[in-house]
Amino acid sequence: MDSPDQSGPVRIGVLGASSIAWRRTLTALQEVPDSTVVAVASRERDKAERFAARFGCAAVHGYEELLERDDIDAVYVSVPNSLHHQWVHRLLMSDKHVLAEKPLTIRPADTAALIGLAADRGLVLRENIAFIHHGLHRRVAELVGAGRIGHLRHIDAAFCFPPLPETDVRYRADLGGGALLDAGLYPVRLAQYFLGDELTVVGAVLREDPVAGVDVAGSAVLVAATGETVTLNFGFEHSYGAHYTLWGSTGRLSVDRAFTPPATMAPLIRIDEQDHAEEITFPAEHQFAKSAASFVEAVLRSRSTGSDPGHDDWATTALRTAELLDRISASAHRVTAGGQA
Repeated sequence: MDSPDQSGPVRIGVLGASSIAWRRTLTALQEVPDSTVVAVASRERDKAERFAARFGCAAVHGYEELLERDDIDAVYVSVPNSLHHQWVHRLLMSDKHVLAEKPLTIRPADTAALIGLAADRGLVLRENIAFIHHGLHRRVAELVGAGRIGHLRHIDAAFCFPPLPETDVRYRADLGGGALLDAGLYPVRLAQYFLGDELTVVGAVLREDPVAGVDVAGSAVLVAATGETVTLNFGFEHSYGAHYTLWGSTGRLSVDRAFTPPATMAPLIRIDEQDHAEEITFPAEHQFAKSAASFVEAVLRSRSTGSDPGHDDWATTALRTAELLDRISASAHRVTAGGQA
């Protein structure tokens, strides 16, 4: 195997042959000029070989073997949620940069530990929340900042979709499943994007599947330090919906298909005022490719500095996201899906 190359493209290994890796992230990485996918590891040999054939890389049977390779600079981690902490920790200790699927971990203390370890070892660690890399939301923030809806008073956001196959890992409590850590992370992170990290959870409800033992839907109310309120809805027992509305003192701004727009779709921003309605079409963007490119660029920058120059920019927000999700879970009133409390 090759020795580490600090001048060539970022050589990436993939830990976990997941659906999101197959559908989104690996195709996105192939669009990043300064990276190359070297190997995909799965505990199922057939899966590893299927991924390797499609993406033109090596198939690795078992996670340990990937960890031992010396021809990999960075690893994309896409294993079940409860395994993130263990494997990200081991990868960082092996001096590998890491792009981990969201949520980074299922406990705030574990998230804090990994953030600290990456900083201590001068490594890039990122949570793959792709939607925040879409320029649509930056444009929305510019419109709000320019006063298009007056003073922002309230945010309403939702990410919901139909039930998943019964075998999906998101129905596995032992693997860190549930709607809050999956769909719920998106509207929480959106609230942080527009209102900052100083948010307080003031109420929540989680609907639990009594058979699977995980939450399948939920709602929460948050309030910002400056007084703006937020209502969030999430789950996988609904018709599809991924949208948010920013409600201001003089108008409302709405975005549909907010979290998972296809790479070829031009998103629409709608502004409603008392006597005026306007629709603005934003150019299509491949948010997964932009997320992958952001990670690769950070790794390239770290080669010259010996550390991650962008660490502080994302670490506080990542930890606060984990804390907010944990607080929603801890404070929630729980009801049985399809039944009463």
